[in-house]
Formats: sequence, structure tokens, C-alpha cells
Amino acid sequence: MAEGPRGALLGLLRRPGNARCADCGAADPDWASYTLGVFICLSCSGIHRNIPQVSKVKSIRLDTWEEAQVEFMASHGNDAARATYESQVPSFHYRPTFADCHLLREQWIRAKYERQEFTNPDRQEPYSAGYREGFLWKRGRDNGQFLSRKFVLTEREGALKYFNRNDAKEPKAVMKIEHLNATFQPAKIGHPHGLQITYLRDNSTRNIFIYHEDGKEMVHWFNALRAARFHYLQVAFPGACDTDLVPKLTRNYLKEGYMEKTGPKQTEGFRKRWFTMDDRRLMYFKDPLDAFARGEVFIGSRESGYTVLDRLPPSTQGHHWPHGITIVTPERRFLLACETESEQRAWLDAFRKVVDRPMLPQEYAVEAHFKHKP
Repeated sequence: MAEGPRGALLGLLRRPGNARCADCGAADPDWASYTLGVFICLSCSGIHRNIPQVSKVKSIRLDTWEEAQVEFMASHGNDAARATYESQVPSFHYRPTFADCHLLREQWIRAKYERQEFTNPDRQEPYSAGYREGFLWKRGRDNGQFLSRKFVLTEREGALKYFNRNDAKEPKAVMKIEHLNATFQPAKIGHPHGLQITYLRDNSTRNIFIYHEDGKEMVHWFNALRAARFHYLQVAFPGACDTDLVPKLTRNYLKEGYMEKTGPKQTEGFRKRWFTMDDRRLMYFKDPLDAFARGEVFIGSRESGYTVLDRLPPSTQGHHWPHGITIVTPERRFLLACETESEQRAWLDAFRKVVDRPMLPQEYAVEAHFKHKP
């Protein structure tokens, strides 16, 4: 090993599969687990340090490596580890990336190496059985307090339900799996395990915010919801392959943040609102944790008469933030304003991705039934 341990390790990084983190896919991993034989990024190495009984890590460039450790890395590597530790990952199970929250990445790593859920399918029962019940902390719609509520997920009924009292016979809400989405929102909710669930009621979006003190439990709930969605879609689209269905299980929002808006007459004053871009639905709220949107706008494709402009009309009245956006729909124009130029660019990118994408047949049906709200 004339080139020395560090040179040998850097050579191993050039092998297929080793150029990205074994756990989150981040480019150019600088760390490695010399007990698992995987190359990982700095962020994931911190998670590995918390499971020392399974994984011991070193910096490729800064730490001293023994020859036997380098040889172990050479005989393993990311592809070999993936073939072992990810051999039986269910299609519906979420595979986090470097862009995901810490909880998802941590529980993915623990599931793979510590609990070995993907080499022992019996250990997947908490999220693959088709039924799950338990208590979660849910934010109250009116007072904002988090209270313990019983939740029941049943694939047979195609619904997620929650109950306001332990002895209640009837659920407080029934959320159909067909229209349900779940996305982790730790910063917005103010808890590292915070999950936002949205569903449609009377063609309007309803939000609930929940968490569990145990991160593993929360991620199991998340994957149980994905499993229920997966099995629903398999029935709804019997000819579709798994790779077509998996992207439809849950989705993160394209963009969220504050903008200012004016009313339909465009003579009212601009007001600051929290906006969420969820696929083709642009929703705005007075507060980020509101249960219901103040209004929703459907954004279709360019071919259907939708465009986005990086400015406001010259005739725009009233005081507003300096960086304007105009959304043009077949019915009307929506005038928005961003506080910074970088926020304006980010929103324009999100809007244009949607407008440039051709509409699917089912999206025309959504457009037809959509009610534009002032």
C-alpha cells in the first residue's frame, strides 16, 4: 500500500456507488464507517456516532487509518452494503435524501443498520400491517394547544381517523386515504418530529399538525400512511407499475413562505399572508399553522392559459413589498409581492415549474371543480 491509507481510501471513493453517501445520496462523502464498510457524508456520520454498537466512523482525510480497516473498506463499499441492508425495502417506504429533515435520515439509518428492518420483513409490521392505532399529540384548531388524541389508520376503510375522547364512539374527523398527504414540518410545527397532514374536505384543503415524542413511532406512522396510499393506488390504477405509483404517495411542498397579496379588485391594501405551493394548489393562510386556507388558487399549464410574470402591473395601488409577481389565470390576475429578490426568484421558479408542466387528465377535472377564492 505504497500510496498510504489515505490515498487508497480516496481511490475507493472513485469506485461505482462510493461517490455518494450510502445513506442520503449527498455527493463527495468525506467520512466512512469502518465497521459497516460504507462511505458517508458529514451529516450522516453524526447519526452513525449515535449507534456506536453498530457503526464506528472516521474521517477519510483527517483521521489515522489502519491497513486492516482500509482493506475492510475495499472488500465492502456502498453497493455491497446496499445489497445487504436494503435488500427488502418495501416499495412504499420513504428513502430520505440529504434535503430531508434530520428525523427521516436518522430513522432510515437506524432502520437499516441498528434494527435491520430491511433484512427481516417481520420487523416491518408496524407500518405494513394495514392497520395502526395509537396516541399522537395534535394541535388544536382554535387554541393552538397540543393535546393527546387517538388516531386509527385502517386500509380496509381507506381512512385515517382521530377521536377527541378515548371513549368516543364516533371519530372527530375521517380523512380519506385517497386525498391524504403527509410531510414532515419540524421548523413550522416547532417540534423535531412534527408532521403536517393535509386532506380534502368539500374540495378545500384542511391541515392538521401532529407529533409523537418517539421519533421512530412518528416515522412508522408516516410510512404506514404511505403504505395505505400505495395499496389504494394499486387498486385505483391496476396497470401501473410501482415506479409510477411511489412518487404519488406523499409529496413535499414546492415552496412555502410569506408574501403580500391584494384582493380581487386589486384596489385593496396588500396584506402579509403565509403561502404554500402544493403541486398545483397555491394556498394562503393568515398563520402558517392555520387549519384552513383563507384562499386557494389552481395553477394550470401554459397551454391552458396560465402564465407567471416577474412584476406587478404599473397601475398597482397601495404600499407593498418591492418584488412583485403576477399570476395570470383564465379568470383573473393574482398580484403578489415578495420582501427580497431571492424570495421572488424562488417563488418564480416554483410557479414556472408548475406552469411549464402539461396537465394530466385528472387535473382538468380538479380545475373544473376548483373554486377560486378572493
